[in-house]
Amino acid sequence: MKKTITVSAIVCTLVMNAQTTKVNYPETKKIDHVDTYFGEKINDPYRWLEDDRSAETEAWVKAQNVVTYGYLEQIPYRNQLKTRMEKLWNYEKIGAPFKEGNYTYYYKNNGLQNQSVVYRKDKAGKEEIFLDPNTFSKDGTTSLGGLNFSKDGSLAAYSISEGGSDWRKVIVIDTKTKKIIGDTIVDVKFSGVSWYKNEGFYYSSYDKPVGSELSAKTDQHKLYYHKLNTSQKTDKLVFGGDIKRRYVGGGVSEDEKYLFISAANSTSGNELYYLDLSKPNSKIVTLINNYENDNDVLDNKGSKIYLVTNYKAPNKRVVTFDLSNPAKENWKDCIAETENVLSPNTGSGYIFASYMKDAVSFIKQYDYNGKLVRDIQLPGVGTAGGFGGKEKETTLYFSFTNYVTPGTIYSFDPKTGKSAIYQKPKVDFNSADYESKQVFYTSKDGTKVPMIITYKKGTKLNGQNPTILYGYGGFNSSLTPAFSISNAVWLENGGVYAVANLRGGGEYGKKWHDAGTQMKKQNVFDDFIAAAEYLIKENYTSSDYLAIKGGSNGGLLVGAVMTQRPDLVKVALPAVGVLDMLRYHTFTAGAGWAYDYGTSEQSKEMFEYIKGYSPVHNVKAGTKYPATMVTTGDHDDRVVPAHSFKFAAELQAKQAGDNPVLIRIDVNAGHGAGKSVAATIQENVDMQVFTLYNMGVKELK
Repeated sequence: MKKTITVSAIVCTLVMNAQTTKVNYPETKKIDHVDTYFGEKINDPYRWLEDDRSAETEAWVKAQNVVTYGYLEQIPYRNQLKTRMEKLWNYEKIGAPFKEGNYTYYYKNNGLQNQSVVYRKDKAGKEEIFLDPNTFSKDGTTSLGGLNFSKDGSLAAYSISEGGSDWRKVIVIDTKTKKIIGDTIVDVKFSGVSWYKNEGFYYSSYDKPVGSELSAKTDQHKLYYHKLNTSQKTDKLVFGGDIKRRYVGGGVSEDEKYLFISAANSTSGNELYYLDLSKPNSKIVTLINNYENDNDVLDNKGSKIYLVTNYKAPNKRVVTFDLSNPAKENWKDCIAETENVLSPNTGSGYIFASYMKDAVSFIKQYDYNGKLVRDIQLPGVGTAGGFGGKEKETTLYFSFTNYVTPGTIYSFDPKTGKSAIYQKPKVDFNSADYESKQVFYTSKDGTKVPMIITYKKGTKLNGQNPTILYGYGGFNSSLTPAFSISNAVWLENGGVYAVANLRGGGEYGKKWHDAGTQMKKQNVFDDFIAAAEYLIKENYTSSDYLAIKGGSNGGLLVGAVMTQRPDLVKVALPAVGVLDMLRYHTFTAGAGWAYDYGTSEQSKEMFEYIKGYSPVHNVKAGTKYPATMVTTGDHDDRVVPAHSFKFAAELQAKQAGDNPVLIRIDVNAGHGAGKSVAATIQENVDMQVFTLYNMGVKELK
């Protein structure tokens, strides 16, 4: 008989107050460092932790990890929970196939491989490994960052990330022989690879930073063209360098006639340019010369352009125009804006309009004249993605998932609209035993906010269910239902998992996003607090059994809420968080986040507003904060680990009461992408056992 760890069956082992394990924190020295903003002096006693190259910082990281792992190792059911998570994780995962040249490629993981492997089959059906990222490094910390093929499939460029860094190296190989062609391209960051014929490709990068590669500011992005079998030193600068632009990217159209260039200074709004590749010595032409809207080329039919834009359409629309006359007054709706957020894709000569209604997917298929072909029937209520492919593809693929349904891949016939299961994972998890319920709760200012709550059927609403509340609330990103092995373990152990769709996200378009930015950022925190209060009011849980969790911008969310309402929750799990809001814009590409946050330098009013919620600056001595485990990676060069280091140091110095404050620092790991399966499992295990232990769970049965 399968032995499961059931929290719901051991309510009798829960105690109202957390178990206390005395933690002796490493000593964190303070220095005299003061910054002045608009005449106000701000102490920064842990500024020295920003130096990621110093021996002192390295020693501090090691000392903190000794304490953290010492604490985690004494939790009696840590190994038990890890065994269960590994067992549940250990199933074959196969991605949707895609055709390139004479081969059909797909990603596959046999279950517990640290990195998924790229396989391929020839026309006779013979299978072989094409790329195995598990061979890139002995410890699994080098991952495959991207894979792009030339139009005829004879060449491929793949990028690798070392230690989780956003910096990439690009390697070109002959797909038939798998032999490397030319030099490795280095110092590539925030970039795709876009081939032009079989001659070369476009990519983007920053100048090598002065100082630390992991934390120094990078804010001048440039687009280059690399011609095969030439030195990278001779790569042609195509765009950028004249004025500061933080994000520049280029993509060649499927017909290889045009290069479209997007340029932005922030994560919202972009300029648009094009270069006619069919005409020698042609010049770059401006299509959109401001950052007021988001504009992305969806496709082209000759000189007719299909553009996705939120210009005069906060929920986005698809417009068409001819390159000979691209002025906005000549734009015509192909797919008009609706009340739901649009995210389109193309394949097989059709446009697939993916809409989001209350964070749930529905799909419509259109022809290129904007005529509705059909509403696509999905397998259920959840998140659908895919429907993309080349124009001549006869079969497309899409994925479907929700919080209790493992991601399943379906084949789709665009002519008939019929779909069939292509790959259904064999997961040791009975979805029928669980349910997801969407509710709408009221935030502080009266705004209705959706939240999906998932739990085991029959769960008693007695206020004693261990509950994780997850949120993000920023950068126009939407939290849509998706299955997760770690969440499945939490659920089968009797836990409740709730996801709130906060303002600042993209669930309801640009207006919803803007309602959680800059001087309205507090709305996001208020939405999250109201979500926690709803869960408590409705007896799903209580403050003694509630944890809040979020990563990156969601780490800021957790840090802000736990400092504003330390009484609200028992456990806080801020991951790779943006926590020093006065200085976030001085590291790597952080200045590009100013659309959402504003900066402490732009005005006295903005400085005071940001200082009012910046987690590092709002830890107060003598306050009883929740049991907290901060998580980060020592090679995170997107949200540098100094944010987490300084926040943990402040909490450890000022925490009152017995709730522990730990920081768990993954070594040779970055912001999260490419993290090995083994490291991912262990991190999720540690977050769950820390949470349960501090909710009073003495043993798992």
